[in-house]
Amino acid sequence: MKAEVLLMHTIDRLSAEEFEAGLKELADLLVDAVDDGASVGFLAPFGHEEAAAWWRAQAPAVADGSLLVWVCRDGGRIDATISLALATKPNARHRAEIVKLMVHREARGRGLARALLAAAEQVALAAGVTLLMLDTETGSTAEHVYLTGGWTRYGIVPDYAASPDGTLSDCSFFCKRLTAGSG
Repeated sequence: MKAEVLLMHTIDRLSAEEFEAGLKELADLLVDAVDDGASVGFLAPFGHEEAAAWWRAQAPAVADGSLLVWVCRDGGRIDATISLALATKPNARHRAEIVKLMVHREARGRGLARALLAAAEQVALAAGVTLLMLDTETGSTAEHVYLTGGWTRYGIVPDYAASPDGTLSDCSFFCKRLTAGSG
């Protein structure tokens, strides 16, 4: 499903079949993020097989629609991704979580993160989601994207997660209320 074109990049939401076909490229992107020091849940050294296994474990959620995954491509290569984890509990169906927003080192500074966020926000709102949540390393470039993108930081937890090198880092937690025109 084509969402929009940003310069030469195209944003697509992946079907379950497209997700399966893109596992190698998604693993490449995850390895790049960890190698660059992104705090996305993994410790270095982090290899392609580990990255592929992690993405493969997400396939059932993609297939059942509880995890929506978008990619941003320039030609054939996946340069960025974002996922939206929809809540499954009856009392939480109004909220969802943004997870694994990653932009390849060679594609940064082109607005891909903001474009992916906007795509996820639009689909979330259309699905009846009115509250989005996410977390990111305090002081990171990603935190700046959220702070300037209409997200509200509601807390910082000291030493919340380890960076890929094992150093404990603070984590900022964000939320965003969605209304017509907010995505």
